[in-house]
Amino acid sequence: MIDLFIIGGGINGTAIARDAVGRGLSVMLAEQGDLAQATSSSSTKLFHGGLRYLEFFEFRLVREALEERETLLVAMPHISWPMRFVLPLSSDMRFEGTTPAGKLLARIMPWMKGRRPDWMIRLGLFLYDHLGGRKILPGTRRLNLKRDPAGAALQPRFARAYEYSDCWVEDSRLVALTARDAVQRGAQVLTRTRVTSATREAGHWRIETEAGSFLARALVNAGGPWVEDIIRNVTRINSSEGVRLVRGSHIVTKRLFDHDKCYFFQGTDGRIIFAIPYEQDFTLIGTTDKDHQPGQDVRCTDEERDYLLNFASQYFAKPVTAEDVVWTYAGVRPLYDDGAKSATAATREYVLSLDQGGAPLLNVFGGKITTHRRLAEAALAKLLPFFPAAKGDWTARVPLPGGDFPHDKVADLVTALQKDRSWLHDAWARRLVRAYGTDAAKIVGAKRDDMGRDFGATLTEAELRWLMTHEFARTAADVVWRRSKLGLRLTEAQVAAVDAFMAQA
Repeated sequence: MIDLFIIGGGINGTAIARDAVGRGLSVMLAEQGDLAQATSSSSTKLFHGGLRYLEFFEFRLVREALEERETLLVAMPHISWPMRFVLPLSSDMRFEGTTPAGKLLARIMPWMKGRRPDWMIRLGLFLYDHLGGRKILPGTRRLNLKRDPAGAALQPRFARAYEYSDCWVEDSRLVALTARDAVQRGAQVLTRTRVTSATREAGHWRIETEAGSFLARALVNAGGPWVEDIIRNVTRINSSEGVRLVRGSHIVTKRLFDHDKCYFFQGTDGRIIFAIPYEQDFTLIGTTDKDHQPGQDVRCTDEERDYLLNFASQYFAKPVTAEDVVWTYAGVRPLYDDGAKSATAATREYVLSLDQGGAPLLNVFGGKITTHRRLAEAALAKLLPFFPAAKGDWTARVPLPGGDFPHDKVADLVTALQKDRSWLHDAWARRLVRAYGTDAAKIVGAKRDDMGRDFGATLTEAELRWLMTHEFARTAADVVWRRSKLGLRLTEAQVAAVDAFMAQA
């Protein structure tokens, strides 16, 4: 008999598994595909408070997310790091006042209808700086784009900007490391294992999976985009609660600017997008907000691609075209259906719904990658009455595997990894440290020959074996698009060679 069975191997499911097993519960998690195969590998890859959510008056959500940025940064300094965001200002940019804050502004100051005044942006950034108890990240400052390097890539009409802080995160690596930590603490994680049914009987759950039958005292449905389907077709429970599927698409282009800052662009439709330095040689642009229907292909459509290209081209001095795009991806956000009129306005607050019509069932709706740890704590708070012997909260600032070093010492780790290894060049060493932190030293041998076969783009047999043994990787796609983004650099033949090696290993 297991204490807690979790359906779903995205960030919410793995975070709940890690939290629960650390409290002394017995935990099993089943994921129908690879870890982070859906939404959790398709985000904009930011730990951020959500500056635009202030316009929807979602202050609790923003405050919680802002508080979490530095908590998470300390726990995973290898896969997360601070970034500075440049928000250009221009008096001739027009905006639709469709947010609650915009409508209120238009009513009070009708002559301002159609754009966010600079003072409103500065007020939002002031709140952003102070709501979350910021200590590590630097605060907001003004930029003269005529002098700052960030202005060189932009159209000349942008003379001023604000610059503020948020954090980058390697989203799918976060999921893999969270699952790995849960397993190291005693949880069982089953990937590529579909749950076919879950029924209540004699005060517990009987869960049928492709790997066998299990009994559990409580069940967590963290199925992401499939959360509603699991309620209706796996647990076969009637519920009035539903999920609103919202697709967020991104494009990756050739590198568009020569600095390490990001851009926060405001659109004439009231939306925003980011343009972010990505994998050294590329720029990531996103995201869209489109309602998504079950069964639709989860991909960036041509319409969404062109929307992002046109949006970015309103700011960059050189128009961004389809020829600049090297890759696209899309993910579906499983938001709680609050009846909002548009996808953009739908709440980003997570909702945890506890069904006690017998053995407990906790359904998880929504959630942001930034608040995954807090969501897990909230989920356990709802479940702890059923497990009175369980321990209390423990995960804040506790390192993930490889993250047991100070957040500002990445360069020192890189230097240490290269010591007595003249063959390990800077880019290779830095990539390994940014992926594995202190565990990189367990992967890298003393001699180049210790790394085994070279598959291209610094991917070696030694790294592949580590990923298969410690991080649940089974196919080339698991490695080159989720555990890393080396798919941007490998040829189709090289990816096929990785697949063949993993199939035989």
